[in-house]
Parts: sequence; C-alpha cells; structure tokens
Amino acid sequence: MIHKYCLNGIYVAVDANSGSVHIIDKIVYDILDFLEPPLTKEMPQELILNLDYPLEEIKEAYNEIVKLYETNTLFSKEVKPNVSFSANEAIPIKSACLHISHDCNLRCRYCFASTGNFGGRRENMPLEVGKRAINFLIKRSLNRKNLEVDFFGGEPLLNFEVVEGIVDYARSLEQQNNKKFRFTITTNGINLDSHKIDFINKEMSNVVLSIDGRKAVNDYMRITPNGSGTYDIILPKFKELVTKRGFKNYYVRGTFTKNNLDFTNDVLHLADLGFDQISIEPAALDQHLPYAIDEASLARICSEYETLMNKIIERAKQKKYFNFFHFSVNSQHAPCLSKRIKGCGAGTEYIAVTPSGDIYPCHQFVGVPEYIMGNVIDGTFQTDKQAQFANVNIYSKIGCNECWAKYYCSGGCNANNFKFEHNILQPYKINCHLQKKRLECAFVLHAILNSEQSIPA
Repeated sequence: MIHKYCLNGIYVAVDANSGSVHIIDKIVYDILDFLEPPLTKEMPQELILNLDYPLEEIKEAYNEIVKLYETNTLFSKEVKPNVSFSANEAIPIKSACLHISHDCNLRCRYCFASTGNFGGRRENMPLEVGKRAINFLIKRSLNRKNLEVDFFGGEPLLNFEVVEGIVDYARSLEQQNNKKFRFTITTNGINLDSHKIDFINKEMSNVVLSIDGRKAVNDYMRITPNGSGTYDIILPKFKELVTKRGFKNYYVRGTFTKNNLDFTNDVLHLADLGFDQISIEPAALDQHLPYAIDEASLARICSEYETLMNKIIERAKQKKYFNFFHFSVNSQHAPCLSKRIKGCGAGTEYIAVTPSGDIYPCHQFVGVPEYIMGNVIDGTFQTDKQAQFANVNIYSKIGCNECWAKYYCSGGCNANNFKFEHNILQPYKINCHLQKKRLECAFVLHAILNSEQSIPA
C-alpha cells in the first residue's frame, strides 16, 4: 500500500506496511500510478505508452523503484507479528500518571477533566497513596529498570509537598530495587514560585507548561474561578522556569478550538516569547459546544498546518528554528515495530492513579467507572483488563490496518475513541483526518530542512 502526495513541490511516497518515507522525483511519482506488486526487472510496456518522459529516464526511474521493492521499503509485504496477550501473561508496567490533585485553581472552558475533579469530589492525593503507587509500580514493572512517573491533575502544584515527598520516597528505593525514576510534571503555572521552579528543574526530566498562545486567546479559555485571565500571571513564571532549566526537556502546551483556527499565530507568538519547544493541540470536545472542532473545521485546520509548516521553514532559514511537537517525526530512529503497532500503552504499560488510589488505563479514562482496573491501596489489579488493552492495536482497531498512516498513528487515542465513538477500537475520525495531515506536513518539513541543513545541530 502506497500513499503519495505533493506538498511545497516535494513529492512523497509513504510505504504503509514498512512505514518507510521516500522523497521522490516527479517521474517516479507518476510511474507509481501504473505499478502493482510483484515487480520484476522487466519494465511494463504501459509505462512507455502512458508517460511523456524520455525512455532512458523512465527505465532509470523504474529500476530505482525495483531496488526499493527488493529492499522491502516500497510495495512491501505486510509483516504481522504475534501481538496477542492473555490475562495469564505478566506484562510489565513502566509508567504511572499520579493524579496529585483532583482540584484546580482554573476553570478552563475546554477542560476534559471537568475543571479538575474528573466528575467527582475535589481532593488531593495523600502522601501514603503516592507511596503505595510507587510500590505498585516497582512491583509491577518486573525487570524494567527505567520507570516514568507523571505528576498530573487538576493542578499538581496545589499539592506540591506530596510531589516532593513522592520524589524523595521513589529516589530512596531506586538502588535497592535496581530502578531509575524519570519524573514529569504538568502545570498551569499559577502557583509557581522560585522554590517550586528549582525543585522541578532539579528533579523533573520533563515539564509541561500550559498556555494557549496569544493573550486574548489564552485569557478567553484559561480563566480563574472569578473569570479573569491568566496570561499575565503565568508568563513571567514560565519564562523564569525555562531560563533556569537550561538544556533540560520542557514544552509549552496549548489547545486550539474553533475560536482560533489561525493557531499558527499562537505558535509564533510563543516562539517570539523565547519558547522553542511548542505544542498546540486540537481540543477534543463535545460537538454541542460552540467552540468545538467539527468536521466542517477540518479543511481550514489542514490549511493552517501547511501555513505553520511554511512559517517554521522561514524561521529555520533565519536561524530561528523551533520545534513543533506534532511535526516531530523521526523516521530514521522511530519506535520499534511493537510500539508502532500498539501505540501509547494505555492500560498495559501505562496507568493512572487517582487520589483515592483507583487505577485507570490512563488519565483520560479517569472518572469512567467501568474502566477502573484496581487500587494501589489494597494492591488489586485486574490483569484481564490489562490484557484487553494489550490486545488493542492497529490490527484490532477498525480500519487501521488499511490506513497508510498506521505505523505513525497506531490507531489514535483510545480514550478519545471511547469518548467520541463509544468504542476504543473505533478510531476517532476527526483525529484520524488531522493526524494524516500533520504527518504529510512533517515529512515535507523535515525533507526541506534537512536538505538545506537548517535544523541546528
């Protein structure tokens, strides 16, 4: 299965079964319309009859295609490994998202977590529950050495002493259990101060800073309980954190809605503020909301992704390159085949733990009773549900195995599939559409930047 397209004068062919991406000449692009595997060294005569190119150029281009076919990177055969699991198999868990607080000091209009409480009561995670979660992760990680813990909410800075306590506790257990913890925190920045910034920069391998871009855009969606905006409060704090952070990982993460389909301007605004790691993602909202992205928005959003791609190219030529998260595709050092097939690992390698100790497949499933998998306080864990999620992949999801983007998308977000399609195996169609466009832009972006050596080393 081949997906081919042209963008910015760059001709691209994506081989679906291998995940290979090829930047090709126009003649190769045209020849592909006439080919079906298996290919032989003998060139089909219909190429001569239907293509208006010199014979020698057609032969040369066809031979290049055959070489790619022989290396199984074009018109490749599908390799379908055994990815099925049973409830009796021990599957290591390597990541836990700890809901440090089911409360928030903001009332963001698009919040998927019901303004922080996930549809339940507002509460913070006790330190003892956090310790039990660390113990659970150590036990269930089996022989995995490197473990990841995300501090999430609500707003985790509302319970920062427990964050510090959990980090100290986990560090104290590393050597004796042959584990190494990598911590991440997501914050809206309201409660940031110098002490918290210093601790975060010391202990957190990554930090996610929530801001939507331009002041007017941010302050319409990201509001305090009294309705006031947050831009002026958080911006100096985020700048201080990033300045002190040096070369450690971070990114500013925003959300765009139907209200700001010109989100390129928000990305560029953040870049102009000095942030060079940026994510602006589409809001996944119920369609009755006036600012929800719907199918009628898709053409406009796809056009905007092309605009953003070209702006990044312009900035790179001016030595002002910044990284846009959704265009970060490394086809040379991509995840292994198993990871591409299964995706994020929700409910399998990755879990979320609430303040009461309940275990869910991921942070976006929290609050859905039928997806509770156990509890870290009593140590229960339903391995049958873990096996159910382990068997969610591009072969079990509806239509994914026939999609050219399958090894880059992995069937999308299971939680969004459940929320909008009522089935974790049915991909959320709006996300599918946008993911394909982001991939097309990403491949062309990297082809242009690499050819012009514009990306900083």
